Amino acid sequence: MNHRFDGRVAVLGLGYIGLPTAVVLATRGVDVVGVDVNPATVEAVAQGRLPFVEPDLATAVSGAVAMGKLTATTETPEADAYVIAVPTPFNPDHTADLSFVRMAVEQIAPRLRGGEVVVLESTSPPGTTARVSEWLAELRPDLTLPHEIQGVPDVHVAHGPERVLPGRIMIEMVTNDRVVGGITRRCAERAAEIYRVFCQGELLLSDASSAEMAKLVENAYRDVNIAFANELSVISDELHLDVWEVIRLANRHPRVNILTPGPGVGGHCIAVDPWFIVGSAPGTSRLIRAAREINDGKPHHVAQQVVNTAARFRDPTIACLGMAYKANIDDLRESPAVEVIETLSDTLPEVEIAVAEPYVNSLPEKLAQRSNVSLQRTASAVERSDIVVVLVDHDQFRSLNRSLLAGKVVYDTRGIWR
Repeated sequence: MNHRFDGRVAVLGLGYIGLPTAVVLATRGVDVVGVDVNPATVEAVAQGRLPFVEPDLATAVSGAVAMGKLTATTETPEADAYVIAVPTPFNPDHTADLSFVRMAVEQIAPRLRGGEVVVLESTSPPGTTARVSEWLAELRPDLTLPHEIQGVPDVHVAHGPERVLPGRIMIEMVTNDRVVGGITRRCAERAAEIYRVFCQGELLLSDASSAEMAKLVENAYRDVNIAFANELSVISDELHLDVWEVIRLANRHPRVNILTPGPGVGGHCIAVDPWFIVGSAPGTSRLIRAAREINDGKPHHVAQQVVNTAARFRDPTIACLGMAYKANIDDLRESPAVEVIETLSDTLPEVEIAVAEPYVNSLPEKLAQRSNVSLQRTASAVERSDIVVVLVDHDQFRSLNRSLLAGKVVYDTRGIWR
């Protein structure tokens, strides 16, 4: 079947995935209602403004709102399809916190009339989409859900995980292949009608649990490879070797492609998703767990290297360049850079730490309450420092006048000034 969706869509969660999803649908003629619990986010979107940084999205948001195809509200409306794009953080024991998904289901259930499609986009452990179907059945015993029958249910439930790169979301959301996993095959086909509106890549239909696991595997694969590079950097520090030179030479082998190390791994995907696999199969996911532990430990290694350097100074000032989890965005979620700064502040409470982050206007709460940490312009932070720590490879840092570094100790975790 190759039907294209024609109806109203409600997108629950207007964050880094939900809002772009709402926009790509709206700009292609679909009536979309964006729903979020944050009134400030709703107000910004309703006025055609972007509540975070993402290339090409601001123009698309304002255009979709001006066309009358995108509205925003804190109340879940009646719709023909619901896309759940809420956060799925992990608990202290690294199991998935599905409370936001459950909350979204509770908002959707009273609005169902029969015939709707409910798509979970939030990255989740295998079996979560089935639980969404079960929760809907509990809340609406008058409806038949797909986990109960193999025929035609009243509501079709599926999983449609995103696989986009922040900074390129508006491009990759359209051009990437898309996995769509249904509780039943018909559920997958109905959900695929929504993505067919904008997706130019291939739509790969499967079952919901396989789709959930595939998304986790994609990010675990990257995490394991990054962990190899990060462990190499720790080993190289111990052996007094230049890890960048070692990797450059090793990568000349025709079948070797080692990634670049960094201060750790951040963001809501790679830093989180592998733990969902570990939580689902704790006894057999030893390599994935080890990779997570290596990457989670890297910020502390970086901080300790800086602390050791600071001990050579009488009263040093440290400049930390970057707080985002990756280059040229404002996303601080699970950022190893923030963790490095936090650890430095705790370990060196008398040392002034000047933080430069061109994509934000204020420090996150966990840093703002520290008296020895301040947010400054890049040039100012570097000029007045004795030690410069590069934590994010923003373009602005790459193009910094290198003469500003004269006489300073530089710890470059991203290798941008080699």
